[in-house]
Amino acid sequence: MEKEEEKKSLIEEVIWSTSWKILCRFGAINASINDFITTNYYMLAFVLRRLLQAMVVMVIVAFIAFMLFQFVGDPVQSLLGVDALPEQIAQLRTDLGLDQPFFVQFWYFLGNAVQGEFGISYRQGAKVSRLIAERLPATLELAFVAVFLALIIGIPMGVYAALKRGSFLSQTFMTLSLIGVSLPTFLIGILLILVFAVWLGVLPSFGRGDTTQLGWWSTGLLTVDGLTHLVLPAITLAIFQLTLIMRLVRAEMLEVLRTDYIKFARARGLSDRTIHFSHALKNTLVPVITIIGLQLGAVIAFAIITESVFQWPGMGLLFIQAVTFADIPVMAAYLCLIALIFVVINLVVDLLYFAVDPRLSFSKAGGH
Repeated sequence: MEKEEEKKSLIEEVIWSTSWKILCRFGAINASINDFITTNYYMLAFVLRRLLQAMVVMVIVAFIAFMLFQFVGDPVQSLLGVDALPEQIAQLRTDLGLDQPFFVQFWYFLGNAVQGEFGISYRQGAKVSRLIAERLPATLELAFVAVFLALIIGIPMGVYAALKRGSFLSQTFMTLSLIGVSLPTFLIGILLILVFAVWLGVLPSFGRGDTTQLGWWSTGLLTVDGLTHLVLPAITLAIFQLTLIMRLVRAEMLEVLRTDYIKFARARGLSDRTIHFSHALKNTLVPVITIIGLQLGAVIAFAIITESVFQWPGMGLLFIQAVTFADIPVMAAYLCLIALIFVVINLVVDLLYFAVDPRLSFSKAGGH
């Protein structure tokens, strides 16, 4: 009897322990699923909130741009000239819809912009969306190559300048960065043209060169001629960004190296390479990401000077020509597109924060 009771109690213990393990496993799986759903819920809510903010920003930018461009000049006078008859001016004004009240014009512009249509260019008589689609690849190609050069050169220079503060090379980097920040972009471009195109004759000074069509997208990165035409404008656009990133990385790296957790890592006996590149550099990149995102938007938006100096057929050159002829649809579409680029870049930067810094979470980003 006692043996049977012992067997029963042993069987009951095995059953209970097995059931408890199964329940614990299901509980852990449940918790993981709940955590996954909760995390994605907060992420989705964060993205949707940012998209709503983006819509408000885009409407405000479109309204301000459309309002300001009413005072740029009269496109009818620019198109017909000073010798045009009053009847011709009135007829063209009616054909372009400029005889409508301001808010009616803006409402039509906004409705078409939502559909990706920005009207007809007053000067060229073509769809603005087609003109931008033709010029956008050139500007994006130039901007991304310039930012890529700034990153792959600026970050290592900044790290070296922080780790080897007293060295001759570090002081040289800091001096060159001051020169790069001080010189205006157009002067850098003219100097590069003078040296490499006029004196040495090794690089072209204007244009985009041969391009390859990939669907509606055109690129010069796949041809030797396109790459050689890209060198000078990309370097011109990258120099200011490079010096800015280098100085920022150096300052942030020096600040991070003075923190307590770096001292604790040294006390644990970690190697300098591990401390510098696995701990310090990763935390240095959090504020750098913000600057890189904003600078990428700035490079795309303000590549106008570089495109003018090198006659690069991008959106900046299109905008300059539109201002000259008071081409309101092109100017408004350009500013709306630039605003959209800034909004998208800011959203991507915010999402990158959570990938780089594990201390942040979407559930705490309500007011971010």
